[in-house]
Amino acid sequence: MFGNKALKSTLFVSMLTIAGLTLSFQANAACKLVSTKDNSPLAIKVTDKDTPEAKQFLETCVNPYTKLYAKDAEAAKAGKKQFGFQGCSGCHGGNANGLMGPSIIDEHWQYAKHNTDKGMFETIADGTNGTEGGGVMFTWHEQLPGHTGDGLDTDTILKIMGWLRTQYKGNDDKPWLDEKPQ
Repeated sequence: MFGNKALKSTLFVSMLTIAGLTLSFQANAACKLVSTKDNSPLAIKVTDKDTPEAKQFLETCVNPYTKLYAKDAEAAKAGKKQFGFQGCSGCHGGNANGLMGPSIIDEHWQYAKHNTDKGMFETIADGTNGTEGGGVMFTWHEQLPGHTGDGLDTDTILKIMGWLRTQYKGNDDKPWLDEKPQ
């Protein structure tokens, strides 16, 4: 049959094959973000400073703060604080109901993809070119050109989004509460 060396070699090759398949599967499981501007891929990757929530979102496209903040109004205040601190209220109003920029808490989305956490994140992270009746929104994510190194990190954007979801005043369903990993 097999000698000791042959058995060890076979086991080692088998382990490498399994590890390779596992890594391949994990690489394919990541959330594939695209720009609202032109549908090009967004190069937002997990970093060492990312929180577990940010890492989870970048893996699944589901914002963990959305459900947490829906259940815990006190926790949602962290998102409202960031909304004001990061200057979002300058365009979208203090309560996100619109000012110079559109309301982002009603059912009149500028982009249909805002019904998902992934879609809203893509728009905030990379901004927009503008729409009929809407202006341009700048790039906000720190990993993207225009804000490299001085923009918002993934976790901050997710907290703002989580709070925005709690403020929703539309008549539609809230599909973001039932999102499944992609």
